[in-house]
Amino acid sequence: NQAVELLGTLLPSSPVSLLTFWTPPTTAQLTIETVPPLAAEGSDVFLVAHNVSENPLGYAWHRGERGDNTQLIASYRVDNDATTNGPAYSGRETLYPNGTLLIRNVTQRDTGSYTLLVTKNDLQTETQAGHLHVHPVLPSPVITSNNSNPREHEDTVVLTCGAETQNTSYMWWINSQSLPKSTRLELSEDKRTLTVVTVTRNDTGPYVCEARNPVSVSRSDPFTLDVLWQENSRALGVGAITGIVIGVLLVLTPLAVLGYFIFLHRYSGIPRCCSCPRLMLVLEEGHPILQFPAWISRTSPLPHRYSLSSSVPASPGIDLWQLP
Repeated sequence: NQAVELLGTLLPSSPVSLLTFWTPPTTAQLTIETVPPLAAEGSDVFLVAHNVSENPLGYAWHRGERGDNTQLIASYRVDNDATTNGPAYSGRETLYPNGTLLIRNVTQRDTGSYTLLVTKNDLQTETQAGHLHVHPVLPSPVITSNNSNPREHEDTVVLTCGAETQNTSYMWWINSQSLPKSTRLELSEDKRTLTVVTVTRNDTGPYVCEARNPVSVSRSDPFTLDVLWQENSRALGVGAITGIVIGVLLVLTPLAVLGYFIFLHRYSGIPRCCSCPRLMLVLEEGHPILQFPAWISRTSPLPHRYSLSSSVPASPGIDLWQLP
């Protein structure tokens, strides 16, 4: 600014206004781009250097955020087109003449920072760090339950979706539909576990969970709850009920047989045939004859105003009247 002011005192006014608005060109800053930006385990990844200074003398890539020689992956000299591998070289890296670094078949261990040092033609160095994050390809999750045979209206079931992994989100479906709003369905903060409070027969499922990370999506096989409900409990009690019925029959059958023999012994003299003589019960004062198919002993009272017209001898020891 002082130089501009000094020139302003020496030059006419019009050129000074031009110098006041003039600014020196800026140099683009060195940057590192990860290609692809979302790296899946097993893929190949490029760390691309942008805005590299013209005519550099060489490049050097290091693991970490500092240019530590113990973490040198590889270096490249432009003048003799020579590449030198360092202590951090794994055999999967390739350094190109434009400063780009290729890492093949990346693993989660490759996650971290990488630093590029560019030696310029004035022997000055320019440094820039990039970051690589390798995501696992998720396998199909498996739903597990804390209770294989929950009882209806009694037990609470906790379902868990697969193994826990970083940077993974989870979703659930019941009967091929998203979770309904219910006070009995509770999701954990990371949505990896689903709690079904006091299960009912309508909570059998099937249940499906989905695991998702930035590079892959995977769903579980359907999982069905085996809920023990009332009909199952009744079915288990059929044997007991059958035993009770048989016991009652075993008690009542001898009693019935005993009662039958007592009856036969007491009334063994009573005729039991249709051809036995019959008695007619005649209403007094010449009313029509009324017939009754019954046996009445002499000591039994007759209906009011009725009398017997005839009788037959009863068995020895029993004096009976027979009425038709």
